[in-house]
Amino acid sequence: MANHTSSLVFAGIAPHPPIMVPEVGGESCGAVQNSISAMAELTQRVIDSGAETVVLISPHAPLEAVAFVAYEGPKLYGNFSMFRAPEATVEAALDAELLSEITRAAEQHNLITLRIPGAELDHGTAVPLYFLQRNGWNGRVVALGYSFLSDENHLRFGNCVRQAIATLRRPVAFIASGDLSHRLQPGAPAGFDPEAHRFDEAVVEAIQSCQPHRIATIDRDLRRLAGECGYRSMLVALGVIEDTRPACEVLSYEGPFGVGYLVAQLVASASTSEAIAQDLADDQPPANDHPTRDARAGTPVAGGPDFIPALARRTIESFITTGEVMRVTGPTAAAGGTDLLGARAGCFVSIKTHDGELRGCIGTIDPVKDSLAEEIIANAVSAATRDPRFPPVRAAELPNLKYSVDVLSAPEPCTPGDLDPKVYGVIVEDESGRRGLLLPALEGIKTAAKQLEIALQKAGIPSGAPVKLFRFRADRHSE
Repeated sequence: MANHTSSLVFAGIAPHPPIMVPEVGGESCGAVQNSISAMAELTQRVIDSGAETVVLISPHAPLEAVAFVAYEGPKLYGNFSMFRAPEATVEAALDAELLSEITRAAEQHNLITLRIPGAELDHGTAVPLYFLQRNGWNGRVVALGYSFLSDENHLRFGNCVRQAIATLRRPVAFIASGDLSHRLQPGAPAGFDPEAHRFDEAVVEAIQSCQPHRIATIDRDLRRLAGECGYRSMLVALGVIEDTRPACEVLSYEGPFGVGYLVAQLVASASTSEAIAQDLADDQPPANDHPTRDARAGTPVAGGPDFIPALARRTIESFITTGEVMRVTGPTAAAGGTDLLGARAGCFVSIKTHDGELRGCIGTIDPVKDSLAEEIIANAVSAATRDPRFPPVRAAELPNLKYSVDVLSAPEPCTPGDLDPKVYGVIVEDESGRRGLLLPALEGIKTAAKQLEIALQKAGIPSGAPVKLFRFRADRHSE
């Protein structure tokens, strides 16, 4: 399940050149291999998010002047016969319930969603869906197209999609399909303009700086000379992720044929980004200091529930040796009768060698699963296989590894005077969405001022900039 404010578990941007599809591109696929590989990575992140439905919006769906469009079900189907590859097909079940909820939400804001019965999916929808399905994601789909309405109305429509996702309270991913400039080099499909690259650079920079809202302010004339076909898709995506903490990453950008192809993440419910992983690496206690912390008292206590790190160990050993992800049928079965693993909480799973060297660490600040047991399982697999600083854990390493799990309380707004680095961790967040996190009880951090200074540095936020502060407790369980 998604976090407590929304069931949006992932949002991203995907390109749609048919030449990426091997049946279409053949040997030419080599020129877009970066994009192909990035789509595999994006798909894995969608899978990791637990998304049951993907909402796609394409610039090449049938256009209506004053209405957004939606492909009607019950089955959505497309092929690449227009590109001499009829054998390459995509097919998915429509998420009719979500589409109906989107339609209702749009009506409440005086926006029309027009159903298109019996139409095959356009290539702007079919290409991203092809890579999602070929790389292992299977689920229902809502396929949308935008309109000739104003930019503001596209943002508002994105708000309606977000509202509908939150209403249904089940995990949904949103993908904005679109290519960037079509005029990057001589011979490009829409001709060449020496200034066209500036549009692509503005989009990429907005995402790299984790300030996606800046895309909405790109100059209209620059958009026009770029000859892009993804801007309104991205506007809808911005509406979808509004009021959601961004977790941005450019997975790939290239323009081998004079057209800009971008694969990017905007939001991910379970943050496995390098920044969060680095946060946790910096926050690790000394090698021989593995206290279990009492979340109520905030002081080290001896012992503690050893079933929590044991669950992380069993998860990782099972996954590395068999490829199977452990499943929990209920907190009682997983935790020997305790209610702790049945609760919802964010957590971090840390892997170290017996010599105290960090081997992997991934976590979630807000819970994204239905129980702590499921949270630990998901983060344990990610810590062992997806920490960007380390290669995946190998079976030969397992006997030399030990595990700890930090269980976080829900972050609460606070002031600097509310902080105590011995008791509380801190999260700093500026208006652009940059965040820095520091766990409590770290060696060498004696004052709240020092704690805030380091958290700001880690987030890249200048000292003195206006920020929101949140504090949390961390209950550490170690082997």
